[in-house]
Amino acid sequence: MVGSIPLLLGMIGIFIIANLGVGFTFSTVAKNQLQAMQMTFFFFLPSMLLSGFMFPFRAMPQWAQYIGEVLPLTHFLRIVRGILLKGNTFVQLWPDLWPMMVFLVCAGTIALLRYRQTLD
Repeated sequence: MVGSIPLLLGMIGIFIIANLGVGFTFSTVAKNQLQAMQMTFFFFLPSMLLSGFMFPFRAMPQWAQYIGEVLPLTHFLRIVRGILLKGNTFVQLWPDLWPMMVFLVCAGTIALLRYRQTLD
């Protein structure tokens, strides 16, 4: 391990918050807990398959790579590998950090808007 642990912890925090946004969005859409759990399976399983965690990302078909680029796990894996294996700095991680933050903002905004609708 050659990277910065505080930098890694910060990136882990952003990744967790992005996934919390997805969870909050699913909880506002679902009618009950079972439906929310099923939604998470339909999101997180393809996320693992299309992120490069199980299969090489560049070996996937082009359409799968496009979908994988939208998912935060793809960028998080690149960030973790960059920090732990290469010792990347924040500047080098930025190309994978900003898509994860855009996903975080989008998921959080949808969750916030849906949550306000359920309160009314």
